[in-house]
Amino acid sequence: QVQLVESGGGLVQAGGSLRLSCVASGRTFGSYAMAWFRQAPGKEREFVAAINWSGIRTNTADSVKGRFTISRDNAKKTVYLQMNSLKPEDTAVYYCAADGPFGAQAEFEYDYWGQGTQVTVSS
Repeated sequence: QVQLVESGGGLVQAGGSLRLSCVASGRTFGSYAMAWFRQAPGKEREFVAAINWSGIRTNTADSVKGRFTISRDNAKKTVYLQMNSLKPEDTAVYYCAADGPFGAQAEFEYDYWGQGTQVTVSS
């Protein structure tokens, strides 16, 4: 059983930065591919970034490429999303997901989800 808890969200001005964290409980975190998704009001949940079990391979959505970076620290059972040059359209609830095949961009491919953390970017 894996539990995921996101943190680090908040309100930031456009152009600013935030770092989201997702802490996992469980004994097999290091073997899981991980991902971040987000969901804005009135929109479907969308893929943001993914990272393989070792942290060597990553993939990011076109909408955040060059601005967001996903990373992980398996010793701390934590995955991060460094968010730079934030835009108002990045405003959403951000969710951590675990145990999908690496690079998966569909919600149903992941077995575990956190409760989300709100990111609000002001104009």
